[in-house]
Amino acid sequence: MLNKLFKLQERSTGIRQEFMGGLVTFLTMAYIIFVNPNILADAGMPKEALITVTCVAAIIGTLIVGLWANVPFAMAPGMGLNAMFAYTLVLSQGASWQQALGVVFMSGIFFILISILGLRHKIIDAIPQSLRIAIGAGIGLFIAFIGFKQMGLIVPNEATIVGVGSFSPALVIGIVALLLIVLLEIYKVKGSILIGIIAATVLGFIFDANLTMPAEVVSTPPSMAPVLGKLEIWSVLKIAFIVPIFSFLFVNLFDSIGTAIACSMEAGLVDKDGKMPHIKKVLEADAVATTLSGVLGTSSTVTYVESAAGIANGARTGLSSIFTAVFFLLAMFFAPLIGVVPSYATAPALIMVGIYMSKHLIKINFSELYIAVPAFLTLILMPLTYSISTGIAYGFASYLLLCIFTRKFDKIHPIMWFIGALSILEIIVSQVK
Repeated sequence: MLNKLFKLQERSTGIRQEFMGGLVTFLTMAYIIFVNPNILADAGMPKEALITVTCVAAIIGTLIVGLWANVPFAMAPGMGLNAMFAYTLVLSQGASWQQALGVVFMSGIFFILISILGLRHKIIDAIPQSLRIAIGAGIGLFIAFIGFKQMGLIVPNEATIVGVGSFSPALVIGIVALLLIVLLEIYKVKGSILIGIIAATVLGFIFDANLTMPAEVVSTPPSMAPVLGKLEIWSVLKIAFIVPIFSFLFVNLFDSIGTAIACSMEAGLVDKDGKMPHIKKVLEADAVATTLSGVLGTSSTVTYVESAAGIANGARTGLSSIFTAVFFLLAMFFAPLIGVVPSYATAPALIMVGIYMSKHLIKINFSELYIAVPAFLTLILMPLTYSISTGIAYGFASYLLLCIFTRKFDKIHPIMWFIGALSILEIIVSQVK
């Protein structure tokens, strides 16, 4: 039955091989169970409920993509999108977390619509590669900045806005954990980020007087009721939320297509003509999972590039995704232990992810100013304004204006006229406020 459902024999794999691939994928991405609740809790959401919701979102998304597309991919609330949710929408722009959930839901609805209408690749092609790279790298810088702040390496300074923090148990433990993660990554140890988080938490129990062991390690998963179905939809159907909705959509779209292509090539799921027939189903699964995320009570769910680790260990079908989902299910019962993990223990994970998201910067042509300026504005404004959507808006707006003023009309895709105009409108509206 499993062989027929997942085409195990056709893809030269077996149940044991898929199990090991699913386990490795889980170990490399399990850090999200610790990180996502910490980030969204900063937006005022209840951390205990978020632990369960994070796992449930990962389970549902991973099951959908495994069963619907039969690929060895895994899904969970995405890094960058969770930071955009908490620090941009809620803390910087003043939206409630209920409205932010509404934005996630609406971005998922639009994702489904463009998937049905076949507009996915047209939108991707409309945005210059330099800006796509800058958006990913800018989010990486933003995430790393948050990580440095959480571990106490970067602190507020009245004279210089920010400064270097003094040594404390949290900072020392964070630096040690970051170094450990980097070394484990260099030696290609699976689950390095998860190991770093666990090591930092153990050190916290030893050296941080404010950190204490929970009364129990295993328990019934916390209720999702405090966040389940709490999204506000009607209140985000206004001009002020247009750019945030499309920003979530763009980031999710770039992330999903890039990850799906990279992982498909790693798994050998490319036909002789270089096409990937399953990509359509992967993106449809991503769109549905994102929409459900808003209902469940978390930020957008995306396909995880860490799936490549499981693929490298033999995963070839959706059966490995089923195993990964089972591991997320088991993780929910360790909520008491997950709940006491301090932010300085998850901060190194943010920094490491930020480093990886910035690695494609070398592909941007900084010798052409009409490319360099929009890319730079996108990169620098995300961390400096604490807003991903602001960086995206200034990047798109400046690209459109520079191409117009330098008469490079052939560089402006028809869809980019609309995106650029929308970004200019968002900048004006935000300044009028």
